[in-house]
Amino acid sequence: MTATRAEEVLEEVRSLQPRDEFSIIRLRAAIASSAQQDEQDARQRGSDVSNAPLDGPTPASLQADLAHYKELFAKLRFSYVEQVTKEKFIRAIVGDPPQIVTMQENLDLERETGEAKAQLKSSKLEVEEMVEELGRIGRELSAKYECVYTETARLEELPERIRELEAQVEELRAAHDMSGAAPGQNLPLAKTLGLVAKRKAEQQELARELEALQSKAPRKRKEADRLRAELQPLEARLHNSTAAAREAQRRKEAALGGAADDLDQRARWWRANEGVLRQALDVKE
Repeated sequence: MTATRAEEVLEEVRSLQPRDEFSIIRLRAAIASSAQQDEQDARQRGSDVSNAPLDGPTPASLQADLAHYKELFAKLRFSYVEQVTKEKFIRAIVGDPPQIVTMQENLDLERETGEAKAQLKSSKLEVEEMVEELGRIGRELSAKYECVYTETARLEELPERIRELEAQVEELRAAHDMSGAAPGQNLPLAKTLGLVAKRKAEQQELARELEALQSKAPRKRKEADRLRAELQPLEARLHNSTAAAREAQRRKEAALGGAADDLDQRARWWRANEGVLRQALDVKE
């Protein structure tokens, strides 16, 4: 990858990133700001964590705020139900005529209430499962976002690093060209890999031949020992024959009284004269 290509990829990644970061902290700030408008609710809050400033929230503080809000909503719902029930009861007994509720109506209402509670419980379970699923997805997205953020930071450093490496490659290439290296060392990567594969194949073939020769070496060594044992008597016979021939030559020369040496010298002299005459007269044999 070249520096230009790395910059193009970096620009593409930046274009895919949203301009405004998604943050649940903004939602929390909006809810908290609306809650702070009610001074009575603010005085009733007893949690030091929920009274902490909104800057720099942590998962622990968010969890504490969530538990605190759940408690407040539970108390508010209980107060509301209690207030509405009292109001209905008072209206029923002070009305004209007063409202009379029979046993059957109570049973019907209790049955409807049970059905509504069961449906509400089922809805609560579905909501809890949905919240758990959203939490899991949120954690996964947070991890992926952190990974993307880290890789983006590394990608921003990549073009400059590539430029430095390209400069080093150019320097090494110039130094390599000036050193007058062998032509086989200036091959491209594909040809270099092919040459390396070829040399490895030759090395493996030589290794197989060497292994075969090593397996034959003991047998050849035995044959050499056998031939050496057979050669020793022959060398002894040759030595004896040579000595006998020299002794015979010596005896022959002694019998001739030195005449053989004189004949040899005269023959060499005649051959030399014949050669000189042939050269002078340009006579061919």
